[in-house]
Amino acid sequence: MAESQSAGSVSKALNAAWIRPFLFLIFIVVAWDLAIRLFRIPAYQVPAPADVVVVLWQDWPELLRQAWPTTYATLGGFLLSAAFGIPIAMLIAGSKTVESYVYPLLVFSQSVPKVAIAPLFVVWFGFGIVPKVISAFLLGFFPVVVSAVQGFKSVDPDMVDLARAMQGSRFQVFCAVNLPHAMPSIFSGLKVSVTLAVVGAVVGEFVGSNSGIGYVLQRSIGTFDLPTMFAALVILALLGVVLFWIVDRIERFVIPWHVSQREDIIFAA
Repeated sequence: MAESQSAGSVSKALNAAWIRPFLFLIFIVVAWDLAIRLFRIPAYQVPAPADVVVVLWQDWPELLRQAWPTTYATLGGFLLSAAFGIPIAMLIAGSKTVESYVYPLLVFSQSVPKVAIAPLFVVWFGFGIVPKVISAFLLGFFPVVVSAVQGFKSVDPDMVDLARAMQGSRFQVFCAVNLPHAMPSIFSGLKVSVTLAVVGAVVGEFVGSNSGIGYVLQRSIGTFDLPTMFAALVILALLGVVLFWIVDRIERFVIPWHVSQREDIIFAA
């Protein structure tokens, strides 16, 4: 009986949301270290995991200080993406005329490399945080619009007709039917947007900045300080994971009724 309970506890622990990714991360780090030892890869090409850990431990205060500007730019760009993306998606989904004019331009804008136009933001807005926020906004804006448009367009017309037949106003129908139905798609776009906003902020820092993780990356690449570069990449990865987790927590709070939030289905595999 005790053995059965112990096995059940172990199985439940392995099914925790963070255990499997953590175990896989350990596997990647071990494989990384073994590959360096077996193939005798020089340190100037790929640093050993131990060297990266040493840099993270010794330079943690400096890396944390440099992470704040990147975080501010990321959050600013992400919030702008949500603030502008969702209303524009509502207009596109609600009007064929707006869709015919705006949607093709949005798709066209995504074919323009953000690295190519980021120097213009520095020329126009200087070396402050504004160019980084704009760069993060441009990368995070499109996923929000596309996902939200898909969500608003997938509303069952019969549900809308039923709400209108019950004498509901356009605003009441939107709040009771359209918006709740589109929320899962909106949050899917927000999750993609928040991770791309991190990339956008770093792109802005590459172009012109004297602070931020992008600046640390650029400086370490110039001096071939690969352990510091990998440590900065670890900080960026952690930032993306934390922001994604926050959006996921907000989603669980806002739409707990949706099937995607049922843990018995998520962890059934």
